[in-house]
Amino acid sequence: MNIIDCLEERGLVEATTSEELKKLCEKPLKIYIGFDPTADSLHLGNLVGILILRWFQKFGHTPVALLGGATGRIGDPGGKSAERPLLDIATVQSNVQRIRAHFERVLGAEPLVVNNDDWFAKINLIDFLRDIGKHFRVNVMLTKDSVKGRLESEEGISFTEFSYQLLQGYDFYHLYKTEGVILQAGGSDQWGNITAGTDLIRKLLGKTAYGLTHPLLTRSDGKKFGKTEGGAIWLAADRCSPYDFYQYLYRIGDADVIKMMRMLTFMEMGEIRRFEQAMQQADYVPNSAQKRLAEELTRLIHQEEGLASALRATGAASPGHAAELNPAVFQQMMKDMPHLELAKADVLNRKFTEIAVQCGLVSSKGEASRLIEQNGAYLNNERVTDPQLKLGESHLVGGEFLLLSAGKKKKVLIHII
Repeated sequence: MNIIDCLEERGLVEATTSEELKKLCEKPLKIYIGFDPTADSLHLGNLVGILILRWFQKFGHTPVALLGGATGRIGDPGGKSAERPLLDIATVQSNVQRIRAHFERVLGAEPLVVNNDDWFAKINLIDFLRDIGKHFRVNVMLTKDSVKGRLESEEGISFTEFSYQLLQGYDFYHLYKTEGVILQAGGSDQWGNITAGTDLIRKLLGKTAYGLTHPLLTRSDGKKFGKTEGGAIWLAADRCSPYDFYQYLYRIGDADVIKMMRMLTFMEMGEIRRFEQAMQQADYVPNSAQKRLAEELTRLIHQEEGLASALRATGAASPGHAAELNPAVFQQMMKDMPHLELAKADVLNRKFTEIAVQCGLVSSKGEASRLIEQNGAYLNNERVTDPQLKLGESHLVGGEFLLLSAGKKKKVLIHII
């Protein structure tokens, strides 16, 4: 099977710049995708690009991950309604070092990772405007979706972000010239930036380069995946624990879980189709597909140790496992899932509803009372039935732990200090 056929079957191709690309991929080539270090971790939405690089690698091609040490200091206007805050150089450099680990995890110990600050730091501004800028036409740049959306907004667009096209276009030209990279891939919102690069290569070198875009990772309701009330679903364990990562995937809706399997895993398509068919059957066990997805992705990002950690915390925190809750289990859970520390004086003789609000389980005491009335409130895996329940010493497991739950989905571990 050709790599393009593989990606299309999994819903990972939005558009290509040429119909010749499929035939071109019959021989080994180099492909790159750029990732700007605007945070110290990539998130679930970025994972699509990393996996596309890995798919090309599986088919014998050479993947190149470009980290935007330079472009990350500018900011891509695409998909943003307002200009992002500018990061200082030290923060960007630190972010570059941090997110490099994501590629090593998926692509192997020594992936080809480049930093565009290595070449932009050596370029003179006047030379760049004279030699590169003259090949870009403002009227064409204004038609790019990333620019049009911002021009029509109240915020507008600064010249800084408007120039982003030149920088990404030059990245492609530089990698084509120095590394022999002939294909750039990216999200559908990167089409304008990608074609800026293919045009520049044609004008400066008289050569043909190619582009491929993939759909953005969105839910069936059109919203982006990877976002929660608490922010992005980060790939770094210290930003999103293996437990939280696993739980997010386990809670994916039935309407989206098959799509996620296709786009974010290396599962065989035959297995994915079997899950899709099974979900239509009366004897299907709910969340079986989600469980498989969560295990597959948690293992990929956090390895076997991270998956084991997530499964330990998930099992211990499940309603109905009260007999398992003891100080030793909670000590392990503190390693496996996020927890909150509260003073004993702030907990004892206070209502469950008050503590539920304080620890962030619910947003108000009214919501906590409704949760109890609807049989969705749990304390140490036992259902809370009394809205007036006050916490006492007897509720503290080992004298120092509490586990509050809202149904089976949201849990808060409290360590009493």
